[in-house]
Amino acid sequence: MSSNLATKLREGTKKAHSMAENMGFVKCFLKGVVEKNSYRKLVGNFYFVYSAMEEEMERHKHHPILSKIYFQQLNRQRTLEQDLNFYYGANWREQVTLSPVGEAYVQRIREISNSSPELLIAHSYTRYIGDLSGGQILKNIAQRAMNLSEGQGTAFYEFKDIPDEKQFKATYRQALDELPLDEATGDRIVDEANAAFGMNMKLFQELEGNLIKSIGQMLFNSLTRRRTRGSTELATAE
Repeated sequence: MSSNLATKLREGTKKAHSMAENMGFVKCFLKGVVEKNSYRKLVGNFYFVYSAMEEEMERHKHHPILSKIYFQQLNRQRTLEQDLNFYYGANWREQVTLSPVGEAYVQRIREISNSSPELLIAHSYTRYIGDLSGGQILKNIAQRAMNLSEGQGTAFYEFKDIPDEKQFKATYRQALDELPLDEATGDRIVDEANAAFGMNMKLFQELEGNLIKSIGQMLFNSLTRRRTRGSTELATAE
């Protein structure tokens, strides 16, 4: 029995995927406009989201369906902890808080884990396939934009237990396609994946205001410096 779930997920989430890529925060990121305070808040939210997702996947690792896509080498919790330690310091746990949107995201993961654990596939697919697909590109952008040294603040994008990411994605998709699911369950998983994209978009939306303020402040400071420099040069000329 083949569910063709990977194909269904790819086709069924195309619109949501495109919408996510066109979010202001994401477009700015891809263009190299990354503000450290906004970025570390995103990392903080991701920490709670991935922790919840990975705790629930661990809880259901012997589930007849979830066990077939339970790959511990995908786990991001520890890499996020490393990044939070870099951005906030050793006492990061006392500083990082979950935003309202992040809290709703985590609650949804806990809820479906208790009622319909097979829907966790949607959240696993939405986050991990994206991480594997664009991780190195995003890592390089973050390094350049925030002037980070190699290995600082970008552990999230490093899958050290997956030597060949392309091959792993093929293995993961094959496992999805071979899941013993009926069509109705497959459709519910696709619907949940679209909902997961929506939750991720709301996380980005939360940060757009902070990013716009920060860019505005940077422009203001730049203009102020130019005016000050101009005034000084004029006074010197006189």
